[in-house]
Amino acid sequence: MKRSILILLTAVLFSCTNPRGYVALQGYAQGGTYTVKFSRAGVSVPTEEIHAAIDSILQRVDTTLSGYNKGSMLSRFNRGETVVPNDLFLDIYDFSRGYFEASDGALDVAAGPVFDIWGFGFTADSLPPQSRVDSALSVSGMKRLVPSLRDVLQADGSLRPQDVITAGEALPRLNYNAVAQGYTCDLVAAYLHSLGIRDMLVDIGEIFCEGVNPAGSPWSIGVDRPVDGNNSPGKDLDGIWQSSGGAQGVVTSGNYRKFYVKDGQKYGHTLDPRTGYPARDSLLSATVVTASAADADAIATWAMVLGFEKARALLLDRKDLEGYLIYAGDGDEMKQWASPGFNLKK
Repeated sequence: MKRSILILLTAVLFSCTNPRGYVALQGYAQGGTYTVKFSRAGVSVPTEEIHAAIDSILQRVDTTLSGYNKGSMLSRFNRGETVVPNDLFLDIYDFSRGYFEASDGALDVAAGPVFDIWGFGFTADSLPPQSRVDSALSVSGMKRLVPSLRDVLQADGSLRPQDVITAGEALPRLNYNAVAQGYTCDLVAAYLHSLGIRDMLVDIGEIFCEGVNPAGSPWSIGVDRPVDGNNSPGKDLDGIWQSSGGAQGVVTSGNYRKFYVKDGQKYGHTLDPRTGYPARDSLLSATVVTASAADADAIATWAMVLGFEKARALLLDRKDLEGYLIYAGDGDEMKQWASPGFNLKK
């Protein structure tokens, strides 16, 4: 189960009297609330116009990529309708395809049929039989789809679901939950950059931050402990991460319910789309920091599928990544590992 478990720690009053000219904008997006904080220093565009533009970006994401909005472009496409895709629809597919290939299928936005048979909150008594898993795998996967949607656009710019399939007959339902929030953070940050803003924090479930906070210090973000029932951000912190001041996406993906055991085997609540089964590993949460929130979002999910040892190797191998892994030790003991550049304070 993917769950953001980060919380912004900086608590200040934002008003026009703030000496650094910071403002905080809030609203609703992607099933929750969002907060965008930034310095208005050198910015001529009125705050109300900036707020309206951010809401417009979020609305465009919702009507394009949301799987919960039944009228969205994605929902209509998944139902087999021909659509005229916009740049968001085309770009996030290409982005996801890149991670599908880089992860050898560990991150697969076309694994909807596999996720459907497990659902949420499954238990040791609700494992689907092997025949159902095999059936779901046979109609899942980006391996059955074209490398890029741009390759199969019609002359009028439309996209037909049947043209996207390269193997089999049914279109696997696309689901961008593993990358959409981080991707959206980057869209909002890009808009703020276009206005000349460099000191910002964008929190849309996942986080992008850059520059400094109103106190003139790097942004600080708390990492929650992935314990069962810890659904209140900040209630049980494992530590506090501090940014470097550069552009940084910060995303945590985690298993809140740890494991269940069947026939002597431990199963986590992160599904591996390659096997059709929950990952069998001790990794409870993975926090990833890199230059974009979309990349951090994708890699955090990828890390959870890989498990502790392989996720640690990935973070150490990539110089553009920093990470923090929380995993289960013996009994109920919870252990932590941080990459050398992950700036965490206990």
